Amino acid sequence: MRIGLLTSSRADYGIYLPLIRLIHKEPSFNLNLIVFGSHLSKTYGKTIKQIKYDGFKVDYKTKTLSKGDKPEDMSISMATTIKGLTKIWGKNSFDLIFALGDRYEMFAAVSSVLPFIIPVAHIHGGETTLGAIDNAFRHSITCMSKFHFTSADEYRKRVMEIIGSDENVYNVGALSIDAIQSLDLLTIEQFNAKYKIDLSLPTILVTFHPETVGIEKNKIYIRELIAAMKLLTSYQIVITMPNADTMGLMIRHKLHEFIHENRNVIGIETFGSLGYLSCMKHCKLMLGNTSSGFIEAYYFQKPVVNLGNRQKGRIITQNIFNCTVEKEAILDCIKKADSYSPQVGVDQIYGTGNTAEKIIKIFKK
Repeated sequence: MRIGLLTSSRADYGIYLPLIRLIHKEPSFNLNLIVFGSHLSKTYGKTIKQIKYDGFKVDYKTKTLSKGDKPEDMSISMATTIKGLTKIWGKNSFDLIFALGDRYEMFAAVSSVLPFIIPVAHIHGGETTLGAIDNAFRHSITCMSKFHFTSADEYRKRVMEIIGSDENVYNVGALSIDAIQSLDLLTIEQFNAKYKIDLSLPTILVTFHPETVGIEKNKIYIRELIAAMKLLTSYQIVITMPNADTMGLMIRHKLHEFIHENRNVIGIETFGSLGYLSCMKHCKLMLGNTSSGFIEAYYFQKPVVNLGNRQKGRIITQNIFNCTVEKEAILDCIKKADSYSPQVGVDQIYGTGNTAEKIIKIFKK
């Protein structure tokens, strides 16, 4: 079986990793990595280097990311993605395409596949994020896909509602749990040696993406977030940079200014899976609006101050503290999160770390 795997960013690649490794071990599968989007951008760390560092061959690549962060730049990127990937589909035959998540570039990639009648397997369908236009992209990818692998039973039910059928819809759990269990996460000492960041200090891990529904509010949001962080002088703050979204460059610029002006703040473009998950494990709490604050943070029982509406609609577990993007509200929620006690024996709603095996088994059958 010749499989094409679409990866457009550091985020989806990190989630895919356990599946990529397992497919490579299967003699009946021929895996081809198709790399595009922010992987090829210097601005976003040119993360194609991480793929090669991990020992994987990049079979196909195409530059698709626009340099700007305005709505028209996103549309141009989508058009460029369709054009670039169409050339790949026209010259090569595939039995199956893997697509993950909800990004606009992933939507464009799957749209380009559709006329070629190649089956698409969609990972992480059925989830809802009302504060991002990704919500529409995710559900559209679901409609264009033949196989569906969801991270929780609630999301499986939603996929069934969207497509009007239970055929080829599987709740397999989250691949990121596989990644956590397969990685030898860094100790505090190892992390300090590698990144020069001492996680024995009380640390807040921050990732804040723009809300792409109601984009005009993002200037207010980043101002309020930075105003709150300026008062968190008793913490070490580690900030990872936002995705390539509308107004993402504006947020990057404001964050870089804040990092430069404050000694207790450290900015990181991208840790990679090992560094990011290790930082999450050892930090005091998380702050922002990233999806990793829902699945991976739940596994670690890490308290999360979830800002705004970007992730509105996801399953809310006991470690999540929802918060408006206002300085005083953020500071109040951080106090509550700081006193959170990890729960023992919680139900692992996102699986137990064998998601990749389940997916492989389904295709073998």
